[in-house]
Amino acid sequence: MNPFLLAGGLLGAAGVALSAAAAHAGGGNVATAANFLLFHAPAFLALGLFGVGAGRVLKAGGWVILAGLLLFAGDLVARHYLGNRLFPMAAPTGGTLMIAGWLVVALAGVFHAGSER
Repeated sequence: MNPFLLAGGLLGAAGVALSAAAAHAGGGNVATAANFLLFHAPAFLALGLFGVGAGRVLKAGGWVILAGLLLFAGDLVARHYLGNRLFPMAAPTGGTLMIAGWLVVALAGVFHAGSER
């Protein structure tokens, strides 16, 4: 099983479903969550397809992005459909994790570039 490929497919499907829900039932938070899922789905497909032999740093970055994305989008969807947050500061924590994860992915590029010399 390729977890990043699986995540990419599930994120894409969830993003499309939430986009439809936002279009038909309204909800700015739902639309924002859908956009974030759809924006990140291709990144996870790329990690799944091309990161097979990737180092630990790249994989760690992917997992951090995924955790942040689930927290961020999950909190926005919970606010809309449940009327409550997942927990206080869930969305900002998720956003911070996504930023940190992308920085780890960038750092993996530095390590990878160094190993080619």
